[in-house]
Amino acid sequence: QVQLVESGGGLVQPGGSLRLSCAASGIIFRMYVMGWYRQAPGKQRELVARIAPDGISNYADSVKARFTISRDNAKNTVSLEMNSLEPEDTAVYYCHAAHISVWWGQGTQVTVSS
Repeated sequence: QVQLVESGGGLVQPGGSLRLSCAASGIIFRMYVMGWYRQAPGKQRELVARIAPDGISNYADSVKARFTISRDNAKNTVSLEMNSLEPEDTAVYYCHAAHISVWWGQGTQVTVSS
């Protein structure tokens, strides 16, 4: 079956960094647009970043120049490098795969707090 398994979340101080990873199985990874979404308490889930099979990426305005998405088609993984983290980045982060079907991971908590 399809699985998207996130890792790398946690508690970090403002200005710090975290790297999230998502390992995919059960899909032809190289054909999927991979993305990261986040949902903060009381807010709608929103797109953070996504990367196409050819490596073209796009970002939410709020994370541009701070976050970097990358993929490894040989390892079926997508990562999100997050720098200069702010309290407003606190949310559950979800891995997302889209092609003919859409799949979600279970989410990983990121908390930015002093």
